[in-house]
Amino acid sequence: MNEIADLARGWIGTPYRHRAATRRAGCDCLGLLVGVWREAGGTVPDLPAYRADWRDMSHAEELQALAARWLVPAAEIAPGRILLFRIGMSPLPRHCGIALGGGRFVHAQERLGVVEGNLTLGWLRRVSGIFGFPAGD
Repeated sequence: MNEIADLARGWIGTPYRHRAATRRAGCDCLGLLVGVWREAGGTVPDLPAYRADWRDMSHAEELQALAARWLVPAAEIAPGRILLFRIGMSPLPRHCGIALGGGRFVHAQERLGVVEGNLTLGWLRRVSGIFGFPAGD
């Protein structure tokens, strides 16, 4: 498979904890990305404070801006790719996960923790960005 996808699968079962990024102890959706990036040997940037719903961040610090600043845009969904999702009526992404391949992805969800799910048509319609971690980082 893919190293990033394999690392992401290792987080399944981690409880949901807002702003945390520790496998088996807790993470949120962004913490999942941070933890996997760290486990892959990447240099993780400092993140601004954020609410679980991303509504109170300044315009410069939206999830999309963070991804554009620190990640590498990708053209298609593939194992190990980072997916940004719009939630509800927001035109901006407020959720993220990691693609596994085979129509599956890993993400952290309140009340459920880190789970593997199907990239159903409903999720695919909400994809607003596809990225990879920087190579060699």
